[in-house]
Amino acid sequence: MAINLDKLMGFHHKALQVRTQRMEVLSGNLANANTPGYKARDIDFQKAMKSAQQSASQNLTRTHENHIKGAVQSTGELQFRIPNQPDTGDGNTVDVQIERNTFLDNGLRYQAGMEFLNGKIKGMKKAISGGQQ
Repeated sequence: MAINLDKLMGFHHKALQVRTQRMEVLSGNLANANTPGYKARDIDFQKAMKSAQQSASQNLTRTHENHIKGAVQSTGELQFRIPNQPDTGDGNTVDVQIERNTFLDNGLRYQAGMEFLNGKIKGMKKAISGGQQ
């Protein structure tokens, strides 16, 4: 019986990719907190994961090299964040506290995803070795 690693870990791997991309966007927001005119951006994680689920469920097979590829690689849509604070006059929409909290939350969720994947890999290793450590 063959093990399909995409079915086993594909969705969680995609979640980690989106979380990594979101970390980069959030760190860019923090780095530009004092840049006049900078607009804070973010990735809609839920939308990105829904897109990943749909592309995984399509699972089309190419029977000829000239056919269009079935898998659509899409991470998240980069969107501008709606500011919660009034304009300070320089046009910058970065709220440092919100960005910092979102960054930390995303980091914790990334760690949880890694722990989950590590558990799956350990379970596979245990199954392959017959339960021996």
